[in-house]
Amino acid sequence: MSIGYAELPVPEGLDGPDVPAKVADLAEAIDPHLWQNAIDLADRNAKYAGAPALTVVRALDGSVWLKTSGVSNTWATIYEPLPPWRTLSLLPAYQPGTLLPQVRVIGQRVHTRGRIVRVDGGLIVGTNGVQVATVPDDAVPAQASAADAYYSLTGPPLIGAGRYEAWSVNETTAGAVVFFSQDGAQEGGTVGCVWIDISGSYWKD
Repeated sequence: MSIGYAELPVPEGLDGPDVPAKVADLAEAIDPHLWQNAIDLADRNAKYAGAPALTVVRALDGSVWLKTSGVSNTWATIYEPLPPWRTLSLLPAYQPGTLLPQVRVIGQRVHTRGRIVRVDGGLIVGTNGVQVATVPDDAVPAQASAADAYYSLTGPPLIGAGRYEAWSVNETTAGAVVFFSQDGAQEGGTVGCVWIDISGSYWKD
């Protein structure tokens, strides 16, 4: 007979001669309902890629995933601890400002923060777009996607008004962090920004 919402097979009196086989059936029926264990994401994929849908796996860092497909290695994330911030790779002509340029990838969302200045102390001119950094491979967007812009590129020229973009896999330089601005002339006729802030976020997909 079977019991519970999971309809677990339980040996009956007539199953006496087949108890070992029946117990094996019970263990096999219980298995998908147990929380499985993994060391990390890579270990989860190695061990449970072929597991049935609704399998739940937990990792040593507290991550919990729910398998949403019985035919592919597709999972929903129930919980994952926040990954650490990583230092952004700057081009040789640039260096960190007062705030360290960093990047953090959370699922399909990429977050960046920090300030960038020129090594020689000069102004950053982004009239035609200037590459200042490169995001890591796991932060490269799949399509052209501007970061959340705090200023518009339309309207009258404004000093330092601009945005940055992380270029997609379809661009000439995938992952390039490119700064664009209207760069209106400052007092004295100079054009450009002393530093740029890259605080913002964008989608990878």
